Amino acid sequence: MRLPDLEAWAIFAAVVEHRSFSAAAEAIGLSKATVSKAITRLEAQLGQSLFHRTSRRLALTEAGKPLSEHAARILAEARAAEEAAHHAASAPTGRVRLAAPMSFGVANIAPLLADFLKLHPGIEIELSLSDSRIDIVAEGFDIALRIADLPDSSLRARRLCGISTHIIASPGYLAEHGHPAHPAELGEHRLLGYSNLAGPWRFRRADGAEVSVRAEGPLSANSGDALVPAILAGLGIARLPGFIIGPYLADGRVVEILPDWAPPAIGLHLLTPPSPLRPARVEALIGYLADHVRDPCGAGR
Repeated sequence: MRLPDLEAWAIFAAVVEHRSFSAAAEAIGLSKATVSKAITRLEAQLGQSLFHRTSRRLALTEAGKPLSEHAARILAEARAAEEAAHHAASAPTGRVRLAAPMSFGVANIAPLLADFLKLHPGIEIELSLSDSRIDIVAEGFDIALRIADLPDSSLRARRLCGISTHIIASPGYLAEHGHPAHPAELGEHRLLGYSNLAGPWRFRRADGAEVSVRAEGPLSANSGDALVPAILAGLGIARLPGFIIGPYLADGRVVEILPDWAPPAIGLHLLTPPSPLRPARVEALIGYLADHVRDPCGAGR
């Protein structure tokens, strides 16, 4: 039985992570020629090209894209196994790549990371803030925080807390356009779309009645913060999570409407790649986030 070329797979993962042969070679301490030979060797074994190569650009082929995820898992599991052996009795060290939503990350995660790093001076964190849905395996993240009604996934997921969602408008907008008493009436209003909560606006009442409304209006954005000025200016009705709109609800600059109709429950989830093997530094951050992220925005309506 021929054993797999694990070194070539690991080098392939490094090239994908660093997006060039030269950068990968420098990062893993090999020559560029060694890296190139390993990729050529792996391509010969697989019978297909992994990269499109030009003088200016390196890009995965269609065959290389799914294989890069396998390579990332192989490299991550090997690193985790080595670190478990080397650091079982010592403090965790090394870099953790963490992805989080922009607004939530700034307000609720960054302060926790400052405290975490004081407790674990040997750990480094690379925090990436974006409201886009990322592929954590392909992009090499150790942990991703995602706010969603989470679909089925091969990723490992842990729910940290609930996230409240509110249908809101400014008092000025409601005074001019009327106060909807039923979700079906929203079709007559200007709706501001938060694309991170994609699809029609869905509602459910305590008696089981359900209604869906298509959101149409003058503005949509993938950042809830970007909608706030339009809401305060009276341009429409919006559906936003409590961690964004909470302060404006508290001081009366916006008001909640349709209190008897609840949008679908969503939560903050901690996602990791599917492998059960994780470095000690990743386990440390997962445990800290699980212990300290506690309903930061009032999940109850």
